[in-house]
Amino acid sequence: MRLVGPSGEQVGIVPLAKALELAQEYDLDLVEVAASARPPVCKLMDYGKFKYESAMKAREARKNQAHTVIKEMKLRPKIDPHDYDTKKGHVVRFLKQGDKVKITIMFRGREQSRPELGYRLLQRLASDVEDLGFIESNPKQDGRNMIMVLGPHKKKTEAMAEAREAQAARKAERQGVSATDEEAPSEDATVEADSATDEAAASAEVAEDVEAPTSHEASA
Repeated sequence: MRLVGPSGEQVGIVPLAKALELAQEYDLDLVEVAASARPPVCKLMDYGKFKYESAMKAREARKNQAHTVIKEMKLRPKIDPHDYDTKKGHVVRFLKQGDKVKITIMFRGREQSRPELGYRLLQRLASDVEDLGFIESNPKQDGRNMIMVLGPHKKKTEAMAEAREAQAARKAERQGVSATDEEAPSEDATVEADSATDEAAASAEVAEDVEAPTSHEASA
């Protein structure tokens, strides 16, 4: 067998007895890592630790696995400006999240004879969000509707990472503001302190007036 040491170093081709002897010497396990190789490859390792680390890596990979989601946004060819801005805002949010967006123009009645209205609307929307997405599937007729698919410039994993960073930054900012509020004296406390200082000064003046004898009392 071809033996690999605990640090990944190549020990060389050794008989099984020698490999087992080295495993006992290092107090490690002899694990076959490439059974189909010729000769088969074995490695000296802590098998329990290896299984634990492999499970943790697999768990982290599943956690960060990004599934591309196709969102859908439906518009009418004669949509009013306010509704258009609202729909466009949703498309922007989806693209920022790293998701694809299927845009569907729904024609009704006589609108079906004016497909150019839907085409122009789709081109306008694609132009408005070109900084965030691109046309992945060009506008095409689909029964009574016309559809177009926009793809995000950013990958889903990048969008998720940025979202986590932004959330952490907002959390840190909120914690910083809370700490500042706790340290800074309130306005009421400042006013009370000033009032206490003024009262103390007034009391001192009164005490001086009482204790100091008048010139008449002194001559008497």
